[in-house]
Amino acid sequence: MEIKNVSIIGLGALGILFGQHLTKKLPKGNVRIVADKERIERYKKEGVYCNGEKCDFHYVTPEEPCEPADLLIFAVKIHGLKDAVKAVKNHVGENTIILSALNGITSEAIIAEEYGMDKVLYCVAQGMDAVKVGNQLTYENMGMLVFGDKEPGVISKKTKAVAQFFEQTDFPHQVDTDMKKRMWGKFMLNVGVNQTVAVYQSNYGEIQKEGPAREMMIAAMREVIILSEKEGVNLTEEDLAYWLDVLSKLSPIGKPSMAQDVDAKRKTEVDLFAGTVLQFGKKHGIETPVNEELYNRLKEIESKY
Repeated sequence: MEIKNVSIIGLGALGILFGQHLTKKLPKGNVRIVADKERIERYKKEGVYCNGEKCDFHYVTPEEPCEPADLLIFAVKIHGLKDAVKAVKNHVGENTIILSALNGITSEAIIAEEYGMDKVLYCVAQGMDAVKVGNQLTYENMGMLVFGDKEPGVISKKTKAVAQFFEQTDFPHQVDTDMKKRMWGKFMLNVGVNQTVAVYQSNYGEIQKEGPAREMMIAAMREVIILSEKEGVNLTEEDLAYWLDVLSKLSPIGKPSMAQDVDAKRKTEVDLFAGTVLQFGKKHGIETPVNEELYNRLKEIESKY
């Protein structure tokens, strides 16, 4: 099982980041950016830039016949996932391996409904401080993809194939044999960081220093720890410390995707974060006042667009 060609759908911050890196490492045409005709025309007309360098992407429309991808990466927002799942139909074959770089803890299941869980590895994107404004992406830390099998303690042929491919292409990565816990950990981080920075309409620097924003962030994360225990995942204060360490290494002038959405007056992923926390809280009869406040404040911000 060897990976030679990659398809990516979603040309936001992560799509550009992954696409630019892999395009430089593989033969022309072996990295395909899937987008509709209108988007492709705009990308070609305006250009797409990564740290000031114009990207030389190979674009394909969903309708265009092609060989199935060996590796398919979803890099869209949750709002666009269902459309993206349909759009990549021509890129999914019998041996295609699928990674989802989406936030949250639900995208793998949504993709698997269409293509089967046997094709999907669990995945978390972490450590990036990429900021996209218009067609310009800038970043200091590329971060990495952490991936592995659904079943704990297993390293399958698919996981080994992706790891080997990433090693060959110098793509930062890590294999984890307890991906459910890793995904809940990243979810905890997103719940705290993305929402707090968006509410304060600031950047990573705001929550890297002591103060009310950092206090709110950590309190929101601790609500996820309590819920994780009820769900059998059992996040701990050690996990909180790990993710705070990841956060400390990000560029202070960078900002998470939700804060970028607020800047651009786009719909945020608050339902994916605080919304999910509130649902789990209701399920287990646990109050989650910090996430309730974040949810209400973000909905209020959206209402003023």
